[in-house]
Parts: sequence; C-alpha cells; structure tokens
Amino acid sequence: MVNRRAFIKSATAAGIIGVSAGCTSDSKGDGADGESTTPGTGTGTTTKSGEGETVNFILTPAESSVNVKKQYQPLFNYLESETGVTIESQKASSYPAVFQALKGGRGDLADASPTLAVVGDDENVTDVVGIRVAYGSAKYFSLLSTTTDSGISKLSDLKGETVTFADKLSTSGSLFPLYMLKQAGLDIGNAPEGKPKGFTGQWAGDHDTAVKQMMNRPDVAAAGSGAFVAAPHIPKDQFPKRFKDQSSEYDGAGSEDPKLNLLKASQPIPRAPILARSNWDSPKREEVQQALINATEDDLKGDASGDEELWFTGLQKGDASDYKPVREVKEELGLEFGNN
Repeated sequence: MVNRRAFIKSATAAGIIGVSAGCTSDSKGDGADGESTTPGTGTGTTTKSGEGETVNFILTPAESSVNVKKQYQPLFNYLESETGVTIESQKASSYPAVFQALKGGRGDLADASPTLAVVGDDENVTDVVGIRVAYGSAKYFSLLSTTTDSGISKLSDLKGETVTFADKLSTSGSLFPLYMLKQAGLDIGNAPEGKPKGFTGQWAGDHDTAVKQMMNRPDVAAAGSGAFVAAPHIPKDQFPKRFKDQSSEYDGAGSEDPKLNLLKASQPIPRAPILARSNWDSPKREEVQQALINATEDDLKGDASGDEELWFTGLQKGDASDYKPVREVKEELGLEFGNN
C-alpha cells in the first residue's frame, strides 16, 4: 500500500512546490498581460455592484504563449449579458493557488484542473459546475513523448534520463505521466512533491515549455504533457485506438514540425471542470451556473480568433464522481492535500 504524504501543508502555501499561492502571477497583476486584478476580501467575494453582483472568476495559468484573460473575455461577456452579474477575473500563479483562492473565499468560480475537482470534493471546498467539452469530446489524454533522435523507444529506457513535465500539479502534464512511468517500473520516489529516484525530473511550469525544453535541450530525453501540445508533432499511426476514437486532438496529429515519437498515451481523462466554491452563497449562483451549462460555442468564441479563441466549446453537466480515473492516479501516487 502506498504511503500517503501531505502535499499541501498550510493555508498560506507560500512554500508549496516552489511557487506562491497568491492569485496573481506577478506584482503587476496578471502575468500574461499586466492587467491589474482586484482580489476579494473577507470570507466571500460575491458583492453588490450597482444593480448586479460581482462574481470573482479564478483562471488557471495558461501556456506561455496564451493570454488566458483575453481567451475568457467572450465567456465573461456572455455571463454578464445573460445573468446581470459583473465578472472580475484573476489569473492564479499556480495550480495550488487556484485551490487556495476558492478555499480562502477569494474566488466564486474557477477554471480548474481535473485534480482540483477531486481535491475540492475531498475537502468539501468545491462543486463541479460542468465538464468542459472540446469539439465533441469531454475526454482528453496525457502523453509521454520523445524526439526522433533520442534513442528512447520505451518508457523503461528513461531510467537515469531527464524528463520534463508541466506544473507539478498538472493532471495531464505531471500526475498522469508520473503514473505511467511508475506503472512501467521506474522509481518515481516521492515526486511530484520531491525528487524521483529512477530518473531526473524537471517541472517547467506549463505544457508548452516542457515540450519545447525537450525539443531544444539534448539532455532532456522525454516530456510529459497534455496531448493538446504534443499530439500535433506525433504521427497518427503511433497512437492507440482509444486515442483515435476519443481524442479531439487526433485529427491534427502529425501536422506540425519537428516530429516527435510517442512513448505512451494515458487512459482517457475527463476534461477540466469549471468549479464553484461550495459555500458560495448568492441568489445568482444557480442562474450563473445554468448559463455556463447552456453556453454555445458561439457564446464562448465571440469575435475572438486564433490564440485568443477559447479552447473549449461547451460544458456538460457532471460531478466529482466523473473524475474517478483522476482520483485513482492521485491515490496511486500517494498524494494527500491535507487539512490546509
């Protein structure tokens, strides 16, 4: 039986996995665009604003090339139009910071990772509003990939090598890759909290950076990331049938250079949820949550295009039980988020 270990140990969480637990990623506010943010105060953040209410929406750190606040603006415009609330957004500095913002009452809703759906349910901090859908699929995949000239052909070849990952708490960019490496017989030590023993692990902070480090650094043998970053570089014939049948990334697989080789694709993972703070007490809560479920692709897209276009096309109803595969990985890795 896996020994469980405390992973998030304090409410301030300043030392968690080497990142701040504050909501914004730099002193200016949003690290992506420098816009200021206004954190809520007290035990809750839904406050009266003129004739409507202000709802604080926490955003998960995006890829280095993405301005997440611009991506979400059409969704915010839609919610304001449909419900009469005012949306104020903050971009968190890390995955733990999203959770801390909800637990501390500084956020009402959040763009969250699948792992946080499990953690939030365990601690009675969050409720799943809906599971995000991208181009018809509510499932996605984690990949371990390598360069075509690395000499690595299977996961066991990574013993003693360097592997990059995204954020330490990223479901598809860290937890599932570590799980796959453990299943292949590699000693992951107490990663992601600490260091793996069978290989060198490095965490880049986001999926895009992790894959680029592997591409550009000869000392990095493989990368763990979401399929949305690596799949465009991997030829279609390398993917298993489950990926072909269930992944929205399959159509674009192998379309970009440089080419990579697939080492392992995970089991299907339920896509990231939109979470609500469990104790969010607002007469507008039900209306806002229903508007999220009712949102169409056009509502979410607005006039945005390219990198400013939101990656998901809708939400389907769901709850924490949908994240059973994520819970199993969390428990296999022995992660315990503690009473923070």
